Amino acid sequence: MEKEAPQGVFYSEDVSLPDNLHPTVKERKDELVERVREKGIQIVITEGHRSEEKQDALYAQGRSSEGEVVTHAKGGESYHNYGLAIDFALKAEGGNVIWDREYDGNGNGQSDWMETVEVAKELGFEWGGDWENFKDYPHLQMDFGLSIRELKRGKRPGDDSLNDR
Repeated sequence: MEKEAPQGVFYSEDVSLPDNLHPTVKERKDELVERVREKGIQIVITEGHRSEEKQDALYAQGRSSEGEVVTHAKGGESYHNYGLAIDFALKAEGGNVIWDREYDGNGNGQSDWMETVEVAKELGFEWGGDWENFKDYPHLQMDFGLSIRELKRGKRPGDDSLNDR
């Protein structure tokens, strides 16, 4: 049932948030892991779907709780909340998980991080390192042409209601 919010934004009460990755995002994530492995790069997916509660806790970090600011998105404002984003890190020799964007573990003279980003983009991911205002280097997402506002209103990738946008 559609209701009108005070600002004139329509939303659907019966559209719940997903609790896992969108099937296409999951498939491309698995393909990313395999394709970079073939290049001699091991990555670890450190985050996938994220609950609104966890998103709010991350948002509080560096604000009302200790730590550095790691996100500008509150619960419901991240593509992670809709199963459309993943975060990754590299697995170095010896098994340590690292976020070193200069690391060249496969010894080919190129950053393993940027090689991973290149493959991710080929697979259709958008990279948070390309963002203008806030760089989120581990972040990869597929928005399927949907804004956060549309997702909050209940639209989902593959939803027939996308045709009347």
